[in-house]
Amino acid sequence: MKAALLIIDVQIGLVELMPVELREKVLANIAALLVHARSSKTTVLYVQHDGAEGHPLEGDTPGWGIHPSVLPQRGEAIVRKRASDSFFETTLGGELDAAGITNLIVAGGMTEYCIDTTCRRAISLGYEVMLVSDGHLSRDSSVLSAAQIVAHHNLILDGFAAGSHAVHVMPTKEVLANAVFHP
Repeated sequence: MKAALLIIDVQIGLVELMPVELREKVLANIAALLVHARSSKTTVLYVQHDGAEGHPLEGDTPGWGIHPSVLPQRGEAIVRKRASDSFFETTLGGELDAAGITNLIVAGGMTEYCIDTTCRRAISLGYEVMLVSDGHLSRDSSVLSAAQIVAHHNLILDGFAAGSHAVHVMPTKEVLANAVFHP
């Protein structure tokens, strides 16, 4: 079992849309995960969304950049994507296979789009997935608050399975305490 920390779409233009209290908590949790992953020599991969013209994550604009609180270090791969599925027409699968990764620790945004889709796709591709329950974010919709969206996805994704692979949902402190990071 070899794990990787997968940080999805933690980009300036997306983070700025999130409720302040949620984004500060989530960014602090992702930063703690990064410290632990790096100190344990766990692979860290970033996924960066390339939005269309006028989108908050329009490619190569200031909003498109990775948020400064969780910037990649030299040697950490950045996979660019154009859909909610981080595997769709990207190099992510190849990067994971080349590194021998079997388990993903997932954090980032947006919960109901890229986090949900990537978690579901990852298990169908044969990865075990640990979704960090307080490590992903969304924004308020006309129906649910951001906190409700996050809570709902934590509930519906926990135990979601494809064959013998499943999504497991766990808060940051338990992820760190249970030493799920492996070089």
